[in-house]
Amino acid sequence: MDSTGSDRTRVRRIAELQRFDRAALDEVLDAGKLAHVAVVDDGQPYALPMAYVRDEDRILLHGSTGSRLMRLLHDGAPTCVTVTLLDGLVFARSAFESSMHYRCAMILGVCSPAPDPLDALRIMTDSLLAGRWNEVRPTTSKELAGTHILQLQLDEWSVKISDGDPEDPPEDQELDIWAGVVPTVTTYGDPRPSGDLRPGIATPPSVRRLADRSTPNAPALPSHGPP
Repeated sequence: MDSTGSDRTRVRRIAELQRFDRAALDEVLDAGKLAHVAVVDDGQPYALPMAYVRDEDRILLHGSTGSRLMRLLHDGAPTCVTVTLLDGLVFARSAFESSMHYRCAMILGVCSPAPDPLDALRIMTDSLLAGRWNEVRPTTSKELAGTHILQLQLDEWSVKISDGDPEDPPEDQELDIWAGVVPTVTTYGDPRPSGDLRPGIATPPSVRRLADRSTPNAPALPSHGPP
């Protein structure tokens, strides 16, 4: 479902950067792993970083039942979830025009408990650490009881994407000052075994798969102008 562009999700600053197609939302959410989740408690706003995954038309969050944030979300507090991907630094010919390339998604709504907590935990695990669920011991009932696993439907959202060349005015383009974009790329490094790992335990496929490939978080940059 594409965005309806509700007043609450309408981009007001540089509105032409807003995207309304659902594919843009899915692309941002699938590329990220960390969201900032905001709630208001007794008049005080809080925004905390949390791991998340997108599962079709919902995002999944999980945390301790002892967490104030998770208790508020579980009890129906309205929330704003944002995911931002930094794709590059924009070097303009002036400090005023210098900026960043980014993709940002914002989701508004109210969380609810996932209908099947164990399956939701499996989805989160294999989305964040592909293949890991079948490599680890089973989750215990005690662990599950101490965890809130929540879902937030993708019903009200907005996406804003900044890309392209620096937007220098014509008079600045005549200056002998370098301008362009330096992409930001995130990759995984070499695995570091735990200090208490017993000898002879091989690196599992989930770790090898991650270590054998780099995972850039930035799209290909255009050679000139926006795509």
